This record gives sequence, structure tokens and C-alpha cells, in this order.
Amino acid sequence: MNDKANPPDIRDSFRVDTWVHILGGLVERHHRLWIRMGKIESWFLTDALAGIPVDKPVYVTGLARSGSTILLEMLDWHPDVATHRYRDYPMLFTPYMWNRYLDRTPQNNARPMERSHRDGIFITPESPEAFEEVLWMAFFTGIHDTAISSVLDGECQNPEFESFYRDHIRKLLLARKGTRYVSKGNYNITRMEYLLRICENSRFIIPVREPVWHIASLMKQHRLFRAGQEDNPRAVAHLRRVGHFEFGIDRRPINTGDSQRVEEVRQLWENGEEVEGWARYWAHIHDFLADRLEANNRLKEAAMVVRYEDLCQSPAEQFRSILEHCGLSVPEELIGRAEERIRFPGYYRPKFSQQELDTIERLTGKTARRFGMGRFDTDPPLSTPDTR
Repeated sequence: MNDKANPPDIRDSFRVDTWVHILGGLVERHHRLWIRMGKIESWFLTDALAGIPVDKPVYVTGLARSGSTILLEMLDWHPDVATHRYRDYPMLFTPYMWNRYLDRTPQNNARPMERSHRDGIFITPESPEAFEEVLWMAFFTGIHDTAISSVLDGECQNPEFESFYRDHIRKLLLARKGTRYVSKGNYNITRMEYLLRICENSRFIIPVREPVWHIASLMKQHRLFRAGQEDNPRAVAHLRRVGHFEFGIDRRPINTGDSQRVEEVRQLWENGEEVEGWARYWAHIHDFLADRLEANNRLKEAAMVVRYEDLCQSPAEQFRSILEHCGLSVPEELIGRAEERIRFPGYYRPKFSQQELDTIERLTGKTARRFGMGRFDTDPPLSTPDTR
């Protein structure tokens, strides 16, 4: 598979500011201290938090590059929604005080910049981002150890985390003046049943994507991240601290309870067999997802699977259905905004050989059909140019 060469300045977009690197390292090395600080913050805000319910939190979760970021952005348009933002890092454990400080500190009017993924999504410090993982890593040691199952099911119990987590959501709602919490977290795909136990009216939005284009996007991002991290140890450390192991030098597959399949994927990647490795990984994650939705009726009712292709083809219709599933109002101006904003990506296109296409079909076809996707049901067809 051939892609355009990475731009010569690719490492620039992965540079980490010194203050972020130092403070982020301090938080990482002293999780227990910052957990205590978070509890103290909650204690000071006891009266304010008492009147804030954690009602129908929304979780956007699925394999990376399936459309989860644009779904998070779309939901963040809603006036009732509160999400994590780029500005929240690295002080995730004390979100209210940190945001109060930032609100009272003169800030540069940062111009929107394309994020390091180079996928046409532009960000500022106010843009929504996936930072919840920092909290999970602090309370669940080894949660990203590929040799251990990452599944947290409905029987899982961690009272300290659950109390801290609910208060964290309330503090974010208070700081953002919102009423509904929305989170993006790829790794929450193995925790949905636990999240349902923590908050029984949780809602899940699960994007899935046709495997040919999905695997092409995953491979492109991995190469991009590796190039950006070369000779840049701060970038490697930063992604580890924020809990992003999807791509790059410290890439780690999610273990959904089948360690043998995970080891096969890891070995294929290590041997440079990227297409087969990603195809097996795609099937691994989506088989787990389909199995859990079939086995758990409560989860099935709480979850909405969104095909990336459907979102790009019918953004207004899909966004309306998403808002209704989440129990959010449906402002018509947001539906129109989705119609204008969402379309198929045009910043890359896959160039797999026929043998690679056959490998992807062989390894993912059966699983893809569980989600209503046929052979090479691509977005757009491989024979046409991209439209974005």
C-alpha cells in the first residue's frame, strides 16, 4: 500500500510544550496525590455538586478512526452538553479549580490548527477532546497491559473510582454550565457494561466503519504518528500520559479477553505485516462488540451503532437519530450544520493490492456482515476520487 510521503515538518505538530511536559509528568508520577487533591476539591464543592445529577451520560466509543472525533464535535455543538476540552490537560483531577484559574488568566487567542492526525479537523484549546482515560489509568493499574483482559463488565466494582468519577462529571458540568456529560473514549468499548452499572441510564454511540477504508486510515495514522515521534521522546511520553496507545511507537492492541488473538496481532505488527495485523485486530474488536450487544439486552437498548458511511451519506438524518437516542433536544440549526459539515474524507485514499484486499475480506468479512456491511462496501467506492 502506497501513500504520499509525510511532509518534512511532520514532527512539528507532535511537539509538546515544556510546561505541559513537566506538569504532565508530575501528575503521572503522583496519581495518588492528585486523587486526594480531586477529593478535596469535591469536598469544597459539596453543596454545589449536590444539586447536579449525572443524567444520561453519553459515551462515544469504538475503534479509532471510525468517526468518533467528529461525533464528539457534533454532540459538543449542543448547548446542554459538557465535554472535556484540550485546555483541561494536564490538571484533569481538579477540573473545576483549573478551569476557574484559566478563566481568570489572560489567554492568547489561539488560531485553529489542524490536529496532528492531519485529517482536516482543526482545534483550539476550547475544542472537545478525549481525556477521560487519564482517570481510568489512575484507578485501574495495568489497564493497558496487552497481556491482560481490559474488559470491565457489570460485575466489576471499584467504589473509590465510582465515587470520584461521578463527582468528576458533576464538576465538569458545573464548570461548563452544562446538564449532560459527553465523553469520547475508544477504550470504553470494553467498559460499557461497567459504565451502565455506574449510571444505569448511560447512552452509547458506537461508530463502525467499513474495514477497507478503516484499515487504510489506521495504517496511515500509525505511520504518521511514528514519523512524528521519531527523535521526539516528549511526544511518546505525552501520548502515554493521556492514554492514547492506538498508534505510534507505543502502539498497543486492546485485549477484549482473547489473549491469543491479541498476541497474533502484536506479532504481525512486530513483523511488519500491517495489513493482516490490522485486519485481525478489526475483527477482534468488532466481534467482541457484536457479541456483547447480542448477549446484553440492556446494553443493546442503551447503544446506537452508527455506520460511518451512513453518517457521511445522510448526516442530517443520522445526527437527528443520534440526538434522539441520547435524549437531547433536536435544534434544527444543528441538523443543518451537520448537513454542511459532514462528508467523506478526501485527504487520503487506500491503494491496496488485490492480495491485500483479499486478505482484508477473508479476515473481516464475516464480522463486517454482523454490522450490515457487505464486501468492500466502501466510502466512497475505491474506483472514484474522494470528495472532501
